[in-house]
This record gives sequence, structure tokens and C-alpha cells, in this order.
Amino acid sequence: MGELTKEQLRKMQLMEVEMVAEFDRVCRKHNILYSIDGGTLLGAVRHKGFIPWDDDMDIVMLRQEYDKFKKVAHEMNPDICFFQDHSTDPNYLWGYAKLRRTGTTFVRVGQEHLKFKTGIGVDIFPLDDTPKSLIGQMLLDFYCFCLRKILWSEVAKKNEKGFWKLWFKLINHISANTVHKRIDRMASRSRNDSPNRVRVLLFISNGKLYFKSPLKIRYSMPKKWFTDLSEYEFEGYKFLGTREYDERLVYQYRDYMTLPPEDKRESHIPFSSIDFGDKK
Repeated sequence: MGELTKEQLRKMQLMEVEMVAEFDRVCRKHNILYSIDGGTLLGAVRHKGFIPWDDDMDIVMLRQEYDKFKKVAHEMNPDICFFQDHSTDPNYLWGYAKLRRTGTTFVRVGQEHLKFKTGIGVDIFPLDDTPKSLIGQMLLDFYCFCLRKILWSEVAKKNEKGFWKLWFKLINHISANTVHKRIDRMASRSRNDSPNRVRVLLFISNGKLYFKSPLKIRYSMPKKWFTDLSEYEFEGYKFLGTREYDERLVYQYRDYMTLPPEDKRESHIPFSSIDFGDKK
């Protein structure tokens, strides 16, 4: 198990921001909307760049914008990065996409046996319409939880113990293709101009990710956050993000301008293998 040194962390951050700059170039060329989000938006507001200890970047896109980008993703410079989701890499499991840095390797601990292409990455989360009723949103949340665990079973069957190991081995017999077909069916109903609130289907609802928001807004977010955009400075670049940054960050982090205690300033999951692709 490895942890990034300060030098490696900064090197990874600069690679990621270069990938997002290339992504941004293609999106602006084709008038495709996206928003930096989560810790990346927080970093832009609070630090005008990365949160110093953060090791990843997050992008969100309404489903129709995401589908538009998929059609032109090949226009990104292949020497910098490539687009990865289940349609471009059949072995890729997760219900969101990644930009992968060309020529690099980055393998999470416990995921060494997975067969999809690895590399330093940036997460791209598609946002889909949710039911208008709270009950419908809660049922959807449970359904998405189940689908997410089916995909995760490919990892968990190797790393869990006891009953849960057996349970994940059992549900691992449900194919990833089955899950992705169900997600595609739900996603096909999402529209930019619908009044519905949105969420990432196969990721934990942001309203309960770090702090549990009031029940009526916990399972989805206003669509206007991802259509009414502004530019934010980030590591010397200008990236798009929600104009309602205060509402968005309070929703997820509450007092977002206060730095966490030093013992909470941690990067993400440790890695077992890393290669920045610069070996001669």
C-alpha cells in the first residue's frame, strides 16, 4: 500500500488540471455545459485551485450534455488523455466516467485484479432526473444503492470477509452489463429542460455524502445549479462551475470556508501501483 509524497501529489494535481483544460477546450468548442463540483469547486472558491491535500478533480454534467460530450470525446488530444466509461472500455465497471491520463498507471488498493484500463484520472459524473416526489426519490436511492453494490461486488468479493464475502460473491453473478442497461434505461428519460431535480445515479447522493441535509432535499439537487454557470479560476485556468456556489457548497459541506483539523486533511484511497509515465 502506498501513499503519495508531497511531490507526487503535486505532480498528479498538475496532470489532472491539464486533462480538465483539454476537456474544457472540447466542451467550449461544442457549447457543452459542465461544472466543476465537490472538492474541486470548493478548491476553486477557497484556494483558487486544488485543496492542498486533495488528489482528484470532479466534474458533473447533465445527462444530455454528457451524451453530447461522449460523441466528441475523441477530439481530445490523445497524448494528454482519453475518455473512459463502460461504452468505451467494456471492462470498466463504475456508473460514471473518467478522463484517464495517457501513459500513466494508478491502481487503487484492492482493485489490482480489475481488468479495465488504469491511469491517473478525473471523475465525470452524469446527472440524471429524479422523481418529483420524496418517496420516489427515496425508492430510487435504494434501487441505485443495490445496483452500485452489484458493480462493487467485483472488488468486495476479494476484500470482504465472512458473511459479506459470501454475499458479494453471490451478487457478483449479476453481470455489469445488466446494471448498465438498467441505468441507461433510467438515464434516457432525463432532459435538460424538465423541472425535475437531479442526482448521480450510481454514486452516493450528495445530500448525505458528508452531512445529512434535510430529508426533502437529501436525495437530489436543483437542476439550475448545473445550467446557470460562471467561470472560476483554478490553478491559472478558467473552468465552468455553478453560479450558485454558496448554495451548492453549503449543501454538501456546511461551513465550507473553515479548514478541517490537520488530522482530517487526507487524500483519498491509497494506491498499490503508480507510474507517471515519465520513465526514460
